[in-house]
Order: sequence, then C-alpha cells, then structure tokens
Amino acid sequence: MDDDGTRGARGSSADRVPGPALPPPPTTPPRVPAPAAGPRPGATPVEQHPTRPGPASPAEQPVPGAPVDAWLRTPRPPQEPGVWRYGYTPPPPEEPEGVSNRSLLVGALISLLSALLLWSLWRNGYLPYRLVPLKLFTPGEWWNPGTSGGPRTIEGSDALTVYEAILFGLLAYGCGRIGNFSELFRRHVADRGQPFLALAAAAAAGLTQLLVWKEALPVVRPVLVLVASVAGGEIYQSQTVVNVIYAVIAAAVLYPFARLGCWRELIAARRATAAPAPDGTAAAPAAATSADQWPELRTAGWADAADTLTAEVRTGRMNDVDVARLRHAWTLATRRPDRLAPLAEAVLRTGGAAALHPSGHRDLPRRGARHDVLTGQVRIGRCADDPHNPYVRRGTGLALEPALLGTSLLAVGPPGAGKTARLIRPVVEALALRALAGQAAVLAVGGAGAPLGPDDAFDVVVRLGHPGSAHDIDLYGGTTDPDEAAAVLAEGLVGDVGSLDSRRAATVLAQLLGPYRAAHGHFPSVPELRELLDGTPAALAGLRASLEAAGHHAMLRELDARSRQAGGPGDPAPALADRVALLDRPAFTGFFATGPDARPFSLRALGQHPLRVRVDLPERGHAEASRLLTRLLLAQFTAITAARTDTTLFACLVLDDATHAVTAETVRGIRRLRSVNAGAVLALRTVDDVPETLHTPLLGAVGCTAAFSGITTWDGKRFAEAWGKEWVETREVAQHTVFADQPFTRALHALRKLVTGKAVTTDAVTVRQVERERWSASELAYAVPAGHAVIRLATVEGEHAPPLLVHLDG
Repeated sequence: MDDDGTRGARGSSADRVPGPALPPPPTTPPRVPAPAAGPRPGATPVEQHPTRPGPASPAEQPVPGAPVDAWLRTPRPPQEPGVWRYGYTPPPPEEPEGVSNRSLLVGALISLLSALLLWSLWRNGYLPYRLVPLKLFTPGEWWNPGTSGGPRTIEGSDALTVYEAILFGLLAYGCGRIGNFSELFRRHVADRGQPFLALAAAAAAGLTQLLVWKEALPVVRPVLVLVASVAGGEIYQSQTVVNVIYAVIAAAVLYPFARLGCWRELIAARRATAAPAPDGTAAAPAAATSADQWPELRTAGWADAADTLTAEVRTGRMNDVDVARLRHAWTLATRRPDRLAPLAEAVLRTGGAAALHPSGHRDLPRRGARHDVLTGQVRIGRCADDPHNPYVRRGTGLALEPALLGTSLLAVGPPGAGKTARLIRPVVEALALRALAGQAAVLAVGGAGAPLGPDDAFDVVVRLGHPGSAHDIDLYGGTTDPDEAAAVLAEGLVGDVGSLDSRRAATVLAQLLGPYRAAHGHFPSVPELRELLDGTPAALAGLRASLEAAGHHAMLRELDARSRQAGGPGDPAPALADRVALLDRPAFTGFFATGPDARPFSLRALGQHPLRVRVDLPERGHAEASRLLTRLLLAQFTAITAARTDTTLFACLVLDDATHAVTAETVRGIRRLRSVNAGAVLALRTVDDVPETLHTPLLGAVGCTAAFSGITTWDGKRFAEAWGKEWVETREVAQHTVFADQPFTRALHALRKLVTGKAVTTDAVTVRQVERERWSASELAYAVPAGHAVIRLATVEGEHAPPLLVHLDG
C-alpha cells in the first residue's frame, strides 16, 4: 500500500491506482475524533433527549480526544446484527408490568392495618380456639381446663411465649407477602441508591431495636425462654452470659437491615475511594496480551515492532485508522510469510506510518458520524423506546458495517426525510475510513453538490460535464471484450425500456463494437458510436474499409449482419442511438473519450485497489443523461465485482438517487453481490421509481431496508409485505350486563345505576395468539416520527434483525 509514484495521474485504468484529487493532508495524524456533546442545531426536544430504558454506558459515548490505547482496549462483545458494539452493555432485565404506586401503597397500608388488628385481637383473647394447637402438642397439666383456659404452670407460660413469637413471625411474613412490601421497598428505597438506601435501613434498624427492647415485638423473651430450656435456668446466673445473649439478639436484629442496606458494599466502596492506589497499580490491567500491546506481533516473534507500535499508541502518534490499517496489513502478511519481514522493518522504520494508503492519507479531513474503525461500524442512530422494538434493543445504538452492507441496502423516503445526511453520508464516510485502512473500496454517485463528503476525502472525483474535472468515466468499464462491453452498455442505455430486449440491444452493440475495436484498437467514442448506430453511410463505409485493409473477415461478417438487420421491425438501434445522443452534448465534450490519449477512470480498479471515488452527475441540466449514467455505473459495478477473483477487498456502490436505475438484470446482479464480498446502497424517493414488475424482486434481493418518515401507504404496504408477520398475544374484553334475581340485589344495582349512570356489567376477557404484520402500511405512513426510520437488517451469514424504529442522528 505504499505510494508507487502514481500520484497526480489524470486517469486510471484497472491496474493503476489513481492519485488523490487534492494534495495530501499534513503528516501529523489527528486524534480519535468524536462528535460534539451538545445537541444539533434545530433539533426538537425529542431528538435531543431520546428515551431509553436505562442509562447509557460511559464507554458507549467516546470521549473527545480519548487516547487510542483506551479506545483499543474498550470491549466490543459480539451482538445481534446492527448493535453498536463499542462499549456495549446489555440493558437490565425487563420488569413485568407492576401495579401503580398508589395501589401499592394502599395495599401495603391495608395489609399492615389488618395485621395489627389480628394481633390486637389475639393478644386480648378475642379469637376463639387460639390455644388449641398449642395444647395438642404440650402436656395437659400445664393448662387450665377448657379450650380457653390459660397456662397453669411456668412451663405453660414459657410455651405460650414461644408460641406467640412463632405466630407473630408468621403474621409478619404473611403481611409482607400480601402487602407486597418487597416491591414497595425496591421501588421507593432501593432504586434511589446509596447513601439513601443505607440511611433508610439504619433508621429502620434503630426503630426495630427500640421496639424489640421495649418488648413491643416478641423477640427477647422467647429467646431467653428457649436458651433456658436448652441450657437450664442456671445459665443466667452469669452476667457475662446474659450480656453475650443480648449482644447476639441485637446483632441478629441488625443483620437483615445490614443486608438490605448493603452496608458492607458501601463501606468497601468508600475505603477504595479514600485509599490512593499504589504506584504501578493503574498500569497493571494493561498486560502484555492486551490489545494495545499488539500481541499478534509478539506471538510471531517481532517484539521490537510491537514495542514500537505500543509506544506510538501511548504517545498519541497513531490514530484509529492507523491501528486498523496495520492490523489488516499484518493479517494479509501472515498469509504470505515473505511479506512479514518487510512489514516489520517498515514498522521499525516509520512506526504508525507503515503500509500507508496510496494517497498518503491517514485519516479523513473531518468526520460527521461516530465510527469504530476496528469493527468497521458507523453509528447512525439509536433504537427508540417503542413497543414495536424488542426490549433488549430499546435505547441501544444502531450501526451499519460491511457484514450488513454486503447484503445491500435499500432506503426509501421523500425529499427532506434525511436519507443523504443521516444515512448515505455516514455510510460513505465509514467506507472511506475502511478504504484508508486497506479493507474496502467505495464508489459514491450523486448529483453535483450532494453532501457526500469534501473533495479531499476521495482519491478520485469525477465531475461529469464540468470542464475542471480531473477524471473521466469509461463507458465500457475498462474491458477489452466487445461482448462484455456491449452487454453492460446495453443495460445502461435501454435497460429501463420495457419494450426492448436488452439481449437484442447487446447483440446490436456487439456487432458494432467488435469490428470497430478490431480496426482501431479501441472502442468508439460517443459521437462515433452514435453515427454507427444511426447507420451513417460514411461511418459504416470507413469502418468497412479499415476492416478490409486489415483482413478482419470475421468482423466483416458481423458488420454485414448489422447492415442486414438495420431498419427491420423491432430493431433496437434507433433507441440506442437516441440514448447515446443524450451523452453527445456540448457539455460532455472531452468526456467519455477513447483511444490512446484518453485516460478515463475505470470501475475495474475498484476491485483491485482500496479506492475512494465520487462521481458528480449533472442532474439539473441533464437529468435524463444522469439517470442513464447512474444505470450504467450500477450495471458496470455488478458485472465487474461478480467477475473478480480476489474478493478480499470489500467493494460498495452508493447511489444517492437510484431513480430509474434499477433493471431486471441489475436486480439479479445485486443478489449476487453478497457472495463476492460486495454490496450496493440504493436511495429512492419512492418504490414507484422502480418498474412495478421489479418491486418484489428488488425487496427480495436486498437484505437491509429502511423506510423513512413520510412514505406513502402504497410504499408502506410493500415494506409490510416484505417484512412479514409475527405472532402476538391479544386481549379482547367483552362487557355483559348483570341481571339480579333477588330484590335486595336489584335495589343495589338500581341505586348504583342512578349514581353512576351506567348499568352493572361484568368483563369477559379472551386471550388469543394471532399473526399480525410487524409494521402495517398505515403505521409506516403515519406513525413514524420525523427524523426516524424503520430499518430492517440482515447479514451475509443469514442472521436477521426485526424491523426497528430508529431515531437517526448520523
């Protein structure tokens, strides 16, 4: 990836890396960037403070200017498709629907009052047969005769004391369970955290100790009775033993409150905060096997190179792109052992500047989204706290990566919905960073002035129709095979014309391109191709004379076949000539040139080099020509990437406006991209920009789809059908009027109806499992807020994520 001296070349072929569009930036690499902490200008309160189930992890929001070593050591656990993995922490377990605070407090109060009433009735002897269970298990001489007779002996009094303590414990336990005191404590005390939890537990412990020693709670006397029955009454003659027993009782009363108040954890945390860490302790976690120590180089025996890179990381002379680039370069070098030594020597010589991108750039001039270059993810938003989203995904970041883009992505939304700013540009930015790391090639196509990134963020910038453009576009895709060039060119020219067969159009073009290349050594330019398709006698005669002089008899037969078919019914040549005429305009003079002096940019270079290419189309003055070129670039990309043999480089085409660019052949090509480590990102204003016969094939060919706010119900219906259905539980409540038979009951019902104005009814609840659409057409059209999109993701391995409502902040 070192510079090979090709900077500044105007054109590019498949085997030459084009130079940067602008001079390289300064050699000092920037630190790991991060977006500003403040809200976006003009953001609504909902956008500035999206709701989520729990607090975000500190690592999920990278700190501006954070050191690269800390960024490198941040965990990135494997997660479901689309989860922002950088510093991810799972949300707390989902809590079942609980009762309201008012109902909880009223229930606890009623339970407490009921328990106090029962205990008062017990102590005052108003409950009959209260001593019968005790008398069944104790000698009869301990008790007075009768079911209500009290204790006669001291042993009976002691047994009654223990019996009452056991009943009190059962009553307190039942009161706590019925009144749901555990939920009340968790919701109003434990959830407030420390130190409120510890203080509340201490206050409750102090009150309980007071009630225990005042003998309002039956604790002390039962314990003393039990100890005396086991060890004998003589044990109380020692004051020391009595003090020990009292201390054990006090400790036993305090222990539950200490557990509830987490006193031990609080004291340990305060001690850890107050005690300064000894020297060298902070560096202990960074072991020799941590990520910032480059363990892969040390394992291979290049400890010196690993030490050099570790020093570069620690001193801030490397950024995240350098780390990703060198890791990828080392991975490639391990497959060819002869490259290990040169790479290690380059690291020792230049440090983090080793294995540079051919442009010499080590980062983009500026970033507008949050990136994790190590995993290739770009964060485009956060899953909303919406019932349509699974609980585990609510509040988590949503990110795109090559594993998702490899299935291709279709984004549909009206103008102003944010497709370019919030989705297309972050994706282009992420692919450009990955290209600087030597892992991807990106071709971004949009209208002139589209915010796809600054010029110095790309290696090649093609401005079609602009006289100052440094590069051209090769209409034939850099191929030398006339049949291959004809097939791709026919798809770009008339692939959207349903009445024409693209195969016949390709045959017509091949009958002209083959003879012309055989005669001149290159394909015809746009004016020459137009003349040949129009059947201009002078052009055909000149081509025939050149073929006869060179002795290309096979090509003469091709030209004769074209002459015989010209003007026949269904001849596609006139339609092809009309489409070529769109490119034969004064604004395009000097573009699409061929011959030895022409140096256009060929898409074939994308499959061999980590290039960053942007194509600006003249949509304002030449809208039809721009659509033709978009269709041609899409056809060339699908054909070139499918034919390449080395698929280690991820190639991606991003179309900011794919209106009338999708054809039946390109849909089949998009379906094949995932098997060759490539993908396409297509943005449409509506699905109707694609022929109706291709709606279902297109939605089935792409693995990732995004429906932005503002789409129509017709588009929503297509997405709803593509996303399928799911089983949900429904509850149906039917109210039935209650008819009373008894006169007193009827009188009560009449009185209630007179007071409330409603008849007495009873509810019949029916719970069923039904199959419903994940998102209905009406919900997609009217329930998606502004700045949001419903996104469904899939990976090349076949993993799927359900359609998620995402607040886009890319």
